Amino acid sequence: MLSEQSVPVVRATLPAVGAAIDDITRLFYRKLFDAHPELLRDLFNRGNQANGEQQRALAGSIAAFAGLLLERPDARPDALLSRIAHKHASLGVTAGQYEIVHQHLFEAIAEVLGDAVTPEVAAAWDEVYWLMANALTAIEGRLYQEAGAAEGDVRRPMRIVARHEETPDAVSLALRPADGSPARPFRPGQYVSVQAELPDGARQIRQYSLSTAPGRDDWRITVKRVRGEAGPDGEVSSYLHAHARVGDVLTVSAPFGDLALADGDGPLLLASVGIGVTPMLSMLDHLAATGDGRPVTVVHADRTPADHAHRDEHLALVAALPDARLHLFYEEPGDAAPAGAAAGRADLGGLDLPPGLTVYLCGPVPFMRAVRGDLLRRGVPAERVHYEVFGPDLWLGRSE
Repeated sequence: MLSEQSVPVVRATLPAVGAAIDDITRLFYRKLFDAHPELLRDLFNRGNQANGEQQRALAGSIAAFAGLLLERPDARPDALLSRIAHKHASLGVTAGQYEIVHQHLFEAIAEVLGDAVTPEVAAAWDEVYWLMANALTAIEGRLYQEAGAAEGDVRRPMRIVARHEETPDAVSLALRPADGSPARPFRPGQYVSVQAELPDGARQIRQYSLSTAPGRDDWRITVKRVRGEAGPDGEVSSYLHAHARVGDVLTVSAPFGDLALADGDGPLLLASVGIGVTPMLSMLDHLAATGDGRPVTVVHADRTPADHAHRDEHLALVAALPDARLHLFYEEPGDAAPAGAAAGRADLGGLDLPPGLTVYLCGPVPFMRAVRGDLLRRGVPAERVHYEVFGPDLWLGRSE
C-alpha cells in the first residue's frame, strides 16, 4: 500500500510519467546495457530489445502497477505480479539485480522529466518501485524454494533424446536430464527457459511450453522458428532448428509459469492459435493420462492444416477424452483439413458457456484480448480466464 503522503503525488504525476514512460524505458535500457553489457548478451532477449517490445512491456507493467496502487489500495495486483515473477524466476533473476535496475531507471526518469522530478516526486515513485520490486522478490523467493533451487540457480543440463519435425517451421525436442536423474514434475501448461550459446558467444534465453503431460521420463518442447518480417529471424529458434540434434546438451530451467491446469471437475475451455497449442497439448495429455472426465471444449485455429503443429496428436488426445468437443479453424483449409474444420479465423461466438467454466487461452495477444472480452461480456468471471503470452507481455495490467 502506498503511504498517505505518496498517494496524491503519484496520482498527480502518473499522467506525466505515463506520457513519458516510453522515452524513460528506452533511455533506461540504454544506460543499463552500457553499464552491464553482459545482461543484454546473456539475459535479455536481444530481438525484443531491437524491436522495442521489451521496453513497451516494462513501461506497461510500471504504469499498470502504479495505477492499481491508486485504484485498489487495499488489494495487491497478484495476477500481474505472478506473471512477471514466474518469468523472472525462469530467467534466474536475483534480488541484487533490482538494485541495478533501480539505479538506471531513476537516472532515466530524472533525465527525461528534468526539473519536474522534485525530491517529493522522486520519493513517491521510489516507493512505487520498491513496493513492486519487494513484492516480486518475495514471490520469486517462494518459486525458487518450490523448485528446490538457490536464488537464480534454476538451470541444469538436459540431453536431447529425440527430435521430430512437426511442421516446416516447428520442431519438437524431447529432453532428459544429462545426469540420468528423472525429469522433475511440473504443472500442465508451464514452460521452461532454454539457454543457447550462439556463434557470437552470447548465451540467449527463450521460454518454451512443455507440450506433454508431466510424470514421464522426458520433457518435450516444441520450437517454432520465428521468421522476421521487418527485422531478422529469431536468434534462438533459428539456431535450435539448424543445430539442435539428438545427443546434444541444452541448458534448461526448472518449470515455471502461472498458466497451469487447475484441479477440479468443472468444465474447461482450451482455446489456442498457432504454436499456442503447446500448453494445451500438455493439459489434454494430462487429462487423458489421468482419466479425467470433466467436459472439455477445445478450440484451435491455424493458417493451414500443414501449419498445425502436433495436429494428429492434438486430435487423438481430444478423441481420447470422454466428454470433449473439438472446433478447428483454418484460414486456408485445403483438401487436408480434418472433417468438421471450418474456414476462417477462430470464432467462439456460437459456443455454449456452462456455469463454472474455466478458460485457458494461448496465442497472439489480439486473439486473446478479443476472446477474453467476449467471454466477459457473456458472463464468464474474469478470474476464470487465464492466458499465456509468448514473449514480452504487452497485455500486462489489462486483464486485471
